[in-house]
Amino acid sequence: MSPELISILVLVVVFVIATTRSVNMGALAFAAAFGVGGLVAGLDADGIFAGFPGDLFVVLVGVTYLFAIARANGTTDWLVHAAVRLVRGRVALIPWVMFALTGALTAIGAVSPAAVAIVAPIALSFATRYGISPLLMGAMVVHGAQAGGFSPISIYGSIVNGIVEREHLPGNALVLFLASLAANLVIAAVVFVLFGGLKLWAQGAVDETAPAAGNRAAGAAPVPQRAAPGSAQLRTHPAPASPTLSPEETSLTPSRIATLTSLLALVVAVLVFDLDAGLTAITLAVILSTAWPDDSRKATGQIAWPTVLLICGVLTYVGVLDEMGTITWAGEGVGGIGVPLLAALLLCYIGALVSAFASSVGIMGALIPLAVPFLERGEIGAIGMVAALAVSATVVDVSPFSTNGALVLAAAPDVDRERFFRQLMVYGGIVVAVVPAVAWLVMVVPGWG
Repeated sequence: MSPELISILVLVVVFVIATTRSVNMGALAFAAAFGVGGLVAGLDADGIFAGFPGDLFVVLVGVTYLFAIARANGTTDWLVHAAVRLVRGRVALIPWVMFALTGALTAIGAVSPAAVAIVAPIALSFATRYGISPLLMGAMVVHGAQAGGFSPISIYGSIVNGIVEREHLPGNALVLFLASLAANLVIAAVVFVLFGGLKLWAQGAVDETAPAAGNRAAGAAPVPQRAAPGSAQLRTHPAPASPTLSPEETSLTPSRIATLTSLLALVVAVLVFDLDAGLTAITLAVILSTAWPDDSRKATGQIAWPTVLLICGVLTYVGVLDEMGTITWAGEGVGGIGVPLLAALLLCYIGALVSAFASSVGIMGALIPLAVPFLERGEIGAIGMVAALAVSATVVDVSPFSTNGALVLAAAPDVDRERFFRQLMVYGGIVVAVVPAVAWLVMVVPGWG
């Protein structure tokens, strides 16, 4: 049995054990990386740790630390209240606001994980308060980021268009952008309908200035309806009217002003000065902790450490696969198929599957060159093929193993993370199974370009 096949089978075993025995998959993946990397691939410790996602580790810790402080001092509650007022109480519009916001950020040049890191904690805090499915809100944020991710001036768009130019393939930056925008918009609409969006429309507007029904006579302060603590159940029935918010909840205290300023500074640092989102977030969190230690005392305990272990372990194992050539081996095997349309379909599936665990742009950078031989024959349209690969490799970023999916998982407050992780994994699996085939059918089979 080849080393590449052994490494793939071990990955399957890791998934099975983690699913059936409730062991942290990240810990299992670290053990697998040590075993496969050392015994099968002959890698030393440096070679095994080459795939450790240090930048993602810092982003997950930094962003969840900063927003833990924001939750502790009431800043996220204030932001949620401001968002409700912005849409005049129409809770159903908020997921679309978050979709548009992340899309605008990536379209003007933000890296997709940076946009998700900024928006997801606010969006999921809103979902918790109003009983919206966290899967719905998280998916809207991620798909929004990918909807704008291939604009001609975006990071993803610039990289892919550069690869196309370097490989001397026909390209169309506008088609690439519109293909990703349309695909993610359609997926977002389907998710909105399936996971309770229509019920939110039926719910109508909430009034944050009036007590909830049933509590007016007694004058009791109602509690906002949400998923039960420790549960990530999808809500499919209308929530009651929002509770009365006290002046303490809606006022801007010095700590909240400082936190809002920090969040704005994070956006500017990432988008304007191209600073690292994780390091910037940790720095801002430390400043806030020093100034208001009482608000921040428990924040470090709210960092999503199990999620950090899970994501870093799995990505370290994927790095071992990359080091030992498993990913290239699989891609070259598909590229050698003599039927161009079938090879194109399999490349879309490989792009989706690998991207669910690794860098989306990185896998596109590997697969587009592999597609060059049969694209040069003229039997497959290059523009459509590149667009299909781009869509297939990025819509799967809702997977909890991708950077964006990990950020959504880490940012969700008051949920059973194990259950939410499984929901994201199932949803990501459905996207991996369905979207590449649809992208291939719509973009490749007609022969665009």
